[in-house]
Amino acid sequence: MIIGELTETFPPMQDGVGRVCWAYCQTLEKKGHCAYYIAPEDPPHTRIQGLRVLNYKGIQIPGQNYRLGVPDWSMDFRRQIHAISFDILHIHSPFLSARVAREIQRENPKIPIVATFHSKYYDDAFKITHSKAISSGIVHMVLNVYNKCDAVWAVNHETADVLRAYGYKGAIDIAPNGTDLHDIDRKRAAEKRQELGIPEGKKVLLFVGQISRKKNIHSILRAAALLKREGADFTLLLAGEGPDRSNLERLASELELQDRAHFLGFIRNGDELRSLYALSDLFVFPSIYDNAPMVVREAAVNETASVLVRGSCSAEGIEDGINGFLCEDSPEDIARAIREGLTHSVEAGLEARRTIPKPWDEIMDDVILKYETLIERRRG
Repeated sequence: MIIGELTETFPPMQDGVGRVCWAYCQTLEKKGHCAYYIAPEDPPHTRIQGLRVLNYKGIQIPGQNYRLGVPDWSMDFRRQIHAISFDILHIHSPFLSARVAREIQRENPKIPIVATFHSKYYDDAFKITHSKAISSGIVHMVLNVYNKCDAVWAVNHETADVLRAYGYKGAIDIAPNGTDLHDIDRKRAAEKRQELGIPEGKKVLLFVGQISRKKNIHSILRAAALLKREGADFTLLLAGEGPDRSNLERLASELELQDRAHFLGFIRNGDELRSLYALSDLFVFPSIYDNAPMVVREAAVNETASVLVRGSCSAEGIEDGINGFLCEDSPEDIARAIREGLTHSVEAGLEARRTIPKPWDEIMDDVILKYETLIERRRG
């Protein structure tokens, strides 16, 4: 098959959805298919070895880490997409990438389009616009995209419920995110601990993701302050970059966490990131925004259990005290879950690795069958 995987982000700025798109392309290529990563270039002229890439021009969104793709400005890109005989197109973001997919389908109506619902678009829009009316209008636009697709997928059942709450009435298939299993490099983790100046035996809490209030990082910091006042000895590492970093660093200072909370910035190197997971005792991710975060699965691969908010999309598949730890959405209860989690982190980490990660290779076998069914149905 020749497959187009379309999203709105491209390395080096790559969010969770972009990383899913990347994993789809890599795994499909390994299985003998031809997969194109289609997205606005970021920064311009970036090229990735070993990946089929179709980029169009993009402009920076003020105050955000994202670029807005403008495919109409990219004549070379338009010539390229119309020269490729796609069998199926997969939208991972229902904005301008969806417009690209629809344009290709208009030229060849036998090409099916599938869309995966990844993100809480109302929340995203409201954070930028602070307008309920505009945010509702964007949700209406998103629903219009999904209603015109041949199939709609969600990354888990909780996320499918969010899409239904938006007003989507059609069928939704579940296509979960995966992660690749690997051996844990304990030696490199110990070296990383030394590099960071963390004494052997000191407990380590880790957050990985966009440094944004929507990730509930302010609650992590307030929970850390409570634990410090109780006399707990720990280090909190926060890996990532984002629009709220300076404000959250200021909050950490106000909470007198200068000696506990360390903002590491964006970690580009995969081995470095894996060493952070491996040296940590708990992964603290109380986001109620995320749907099926890759970072929770990556932590589990490294035998690091997560603290998650009970009932959130992120917490689907977590059994409290067994393969992770659940809390309410408050600094006090996050602190309680961390306290309990540190007591049972080893056992929960082992169970997390056993039960949470699912290899992309297995997931893609199911995806390929779904693709083939959609192609056959559209052509028929």
